[in-house]
Amino acid sequence: MSLTDDERERLRGAFRRQLDVGLHHGAQLAVYADGELVASFAGGTTGPDGEETTEDQRHIIFSCTKPYVGVAVHQLVEEGELAYDDRLIEYWPEFADEGTQKAEIMVEHVLSHTAGVPFGELDEQPEKWTDWDAVVEAMEEIEPVFPPGEQPAYHTTNYGWLAGELINRVTGDNVRDVVAERVFEPLGMDDTSIGLGEDGDPDEVATLSGFEEFDRCRSPGEGLGIPASDSAAQFNDPALQRAVIPAANGISTARDMARFYGCLANGGSLDGVDLLEEETIEHAGEVHAETDSDGTLSRPARYGLGVWVGGLANDMFGTVSTESTFGHAGLGSNFGWADPDLNVGFAYVTNGIREESYEHAARVNAMSDAVRLVIE
Repeated sequence: MSLTDDERERLRGAFRRQLDVGLHHGAQLAVYADGELVASFAGGTTGPDGEETTEDQRHIIFSCTKPYVGVAVHQLVEEGELAYDDRLIEYWPEFADEGTQKAEIMVEHVLSHTAGVPFGELDEQPEKWTDWDAVVEAMEEIEPVFPPGEQPAYHTTNYGWLAGELINRVTGDNVRDVVAERVFEPLGMDDTSIGLGEDGDPDEVATLSGFEEFDRCRSPGEGLGIPASDSAAQFNDPALQRAVIPAANGISTARDMARFYGCLANGGSLDGVDLLEEETIEHAGEVHAETDSDGTLSRPARYGLGVWVGGLANDMFGTVSTESTFGHAGLGSNFGWADPDLNVGFAYVTNGIREESYEHAARVNAMSDAVRLVIE
């Protein structure tokens, strides 16, 4: 399908309004429908004093990185290299002692945020995130907060450490390279990577800005837990941008992200590339864990395998999203989703982080609704 000039301008107007009222310095919006790019907008600046944002400008996408890693795990399952009900210790013996509660953590638990190790000392030690050996050691030492498989609790960074080392053990290669070879390169996502790599240029990445309490443009709500300025400064650090942080330091554009979700919405195939089997996508996009009060985020949550699932009232997927919609959020109003019923892939990327998570949810929900109004 394609959008009419009027529909495209209506969508562009909704996109511009969020920039005009100062919700963030710069942003990108891209939409795929029926396997075709039907909209791609960019506006604002690359930072407080930056240049004009373009459709090619790369951004830190935070937790929007997680589904890329999840797809690599799903591909390994399809190939018979592992199974969802395999325990991690079958591939990573040092992870836990046989007979312990931790030894019961399975691949499916990691993907559905029910592994029971949502946080630990490593969360407060970002200086170690650039050292993969230190990360692996921390995961081997961490003890469950909840029994594996019982309590959904968002694994903010531990999702990536666990899934990443699992991929490393199964393939013998680094998760950054595996995801690039299996996901980014086949789909032509030329502006996407997990981190910049040792030789990457931080100047290629938009500057993150933390908007503090006095900058709020919405009523106070649930906080992020850490000051927005701290998060921005942390991920503006070239060392973290070059590191391998599979749950948090993906670098991409809205156009690339929308292509990824456009492929999944299109049954896993796009332009002759078969990323996943349709049955795998359906399984991953089902609700595998649900809670009214997530053990980490303190809000209702629906988890698939490597993705969040829509259909909750007033969630980021849009006011009228259904359980067939799946995708993922990233700090700073980054969000992507696939709707197989509509065959639509959506991506919204910004460079601003606000103190209140409510503000992120509200503005992403508004953009999702704007897209649905011109597509449906």
